[in-house]
Order: sequence, then C-alpha cells, then structure tokens
Amino acid sequence: MLIRLGYEIAIECPQPTPLISLLEIHPDRQGTIQRQTRVLTSPAVHSTVYTDMFGNACRRFMAPAGTFRILYDAVVEDSGEHDEVNMLARETPVDQLPADTLCYLLGSRYCETDHLGSLAWNLFGHLPSGWAKVQAIVDYVHQRLSFGYGYARSTRTAAQAHEERVGVCRDFAHLSIALCRCMNIPARYVNGYLGDIGVPQDPAPMDFSAWFEVFLDGKWYAFDARHNKRRIGRIVIARGRDATDVPLLHSFGPHQLTTFKVWTYEQESHPATPPYHGVDRTAGVHLIA
Repeated sequence: MLIRLGYEIAIECPQPTPLISLLEIHPDRQGTIQRQTRVLTSPAVHSTVYTDMFGNACRRFMAPAGTFRILYDAVVEDSGEHDEVNMLARETPVDQLPADTLCYLLGSRYCETDHLGSLAWNLFGHLPSGWAKVQAIVDYVHQRLSFGYGYARSTRTAAQAHEERVGVCRDFAHLSIALCRCMNIPARYVNGYLGDIGVPQDPAPMDFSAWFEVFLDGKWYAFDARHNKRRIGRIVIARGRDATDVPLLHSFGPHQLTTFKVWTYEQESHPATPPYHGVDRTAGVHLIA
C-alpha cells in the first residue's frame, strides 16, 4: 500500500523568531519513503536537523518577520496491515524492565501519576495483567471522554481531562498513558499521520493524530483510546513522554497560526487529488506545547 501524506503550515511572526519543528517522518520509517519533497519554506531559509533524546528528528529554522510557510509532501509504503494485536502479551516486572523504558513509568507534565494512582488501582488493580489490562484502560478512557475539536486546550492534563470528560486525541492519549504508568506499565506518547484508511471517511478536515504505545513482552504496541479500534496506516512522526516532548512546532517568541493543512490517504484511491487543496482549519488547533 502507498500512502500520500504531507502538510502546509503558515505562521505570522512579528519579529525574526527561532523555531523547532517535529514534523519529519520518524527515522524508523525513513526507509519506507518512496518519494518526497524537501521541506520547503517560504521565504526560503536555512534549516538544520538534529536528533533529540528520544530519537526524533527535529528541524531548526529562523523564521523571518511576517508570514512564514512550511510545506512537505511524500509517498510512503505501508504494509496495509492493522495495528498488531497480541492478547497474550505479558507485563514485564519493573525490576526486569530495560533501562530505556523506565522514564515512561514516571509522571510527566501532562500525565500526573500522583493524582491518578489511587483511581487506577481501584479501577484496574484486580484485572488480569498484560494486554487485557491495557485494553481495559483504553476502553475506560474511550468511554470516559467525549471527543471534539472544540474541546482543544493546550494546557489540559490527564487528570483534568478525566474530571472534565472531554478532549481531543492528545487528551485521550495522556489519560491512557497516565493510567498505564500508574499500573507500572511503560507507556509513551506518539504523534503522526493517521488517514481514514479501511474506515468510513471522516468529514472533518484532516489533522495530525496522537496515540500511545505500551511496552509488553519486550516490545512496544500501539493503542488508540480515541478510536479504540485497530487501524491501518499509522505513520509515526515523534515519540516522547507526553506532548511536551513532541510539539509539532515550537517557537521561541510570539506567533499566530494562519494556515494548517494536513493530508493522508491511500495513493491509489485519489490518483488525481492535488496535495495542497485541503481544507484550512486554524481554529482550535494547538501546535505549540
């Protein structure tokens, strides 16, 4: 399967402003890219790429004053298979976990394990360990929160989402991550592309998506509390402890978002679709941590 994906983002800066973007396809998926543009900017500026502590590719720009536009388009090969399922996957005792997973057990900016620990143990402490427990957490979050783009708030934490019972995909991920960590299951935040492949088309404008991964039986598995179903075609951009670590765009100074377009679709199903004619949605989008 070939997946066409990309984005066009524009911001308005009152003065020259340093930027960091986490919009590169993750290094794990670079080998599946069939063709791609350079990361194009208007006006053209120099950029450099570095790898952060979580293994994500980050790009540095100096945006000039005025309108600054970033554009990218690519075709990626995908297996076309649904997210992996392993209902026999077991939890690894904390004392046997690999050292690089331990940071995903700790509380973080948006995942307050100290506030949610008692709740988690009361709800899930009696359940079978491993896959079944993670799925129970996903079911709970899926039922607890109502999704809506109008609910977006960049400062909402997992505990606040639990109390308010609303959120966007990042809130579903944060609450699931926090509850898993409370149960001593390493969980990490993921953002990336997720098109409507193998499911009914969503009439809402396309957006980047957030989900999470848990460490069971020696490997990481993807879960998605917003959709609560195994999906086709997840293309990872970045992973971290929570959204703080992987903002799509971080500016070191004030700016205003003026254009936000994302596209992700199976290439064969839209052979004549120009990549840049998506619907513009700037209201309710929070790109900045």
